[in-house]
Amino acid sequence: MAVVKIVSFGYLHDAPPTAHLTIDLRHHFRDPHVSPELRYLTAEDAPVRAAVLATPGINDLIEATAAAVTAFASGPSAGAVTVADGCAGGRHRAPAFALALAERLTAAGHRVSVRHRDLAKPVVQR
Repeated sequence: MAVVKIVSFGYLHDAPPTAHLTIDLRHHFRDPHVSPELRYLTAEDAPVRAAVLATPGINDLIEATAAAVTAFASGPSAGAVTVADGCAGGRHRAPAFALALAERLTAAGHRVSVRHRDLAKPVVQR
């Protein structure tokens, strides 16, 4: 199986990291930031992960991304596959997605690392 590097990030902090596959979660998936009770939490908190993973379509996207990673890993070139997934601030949707994708890929036998580039940054006021 492949070595997979997953990087979650926030578009409002900096440009997306270089990756083989970049997933933009900003426009099609519910943002926990809009809920005052979730705004200052992160994907390290169970209520945020639950809110993100309950969003219609997100689990289908996790499965589709896992399938894309497998396709990249099946190619003739060796090397790690890098997935970058971003949301607005990098504290809610992107890291929750990254953790769920990592869980799915690990269960499939891939060796996975996850880095949350912007998780510890302050909440973006918008």
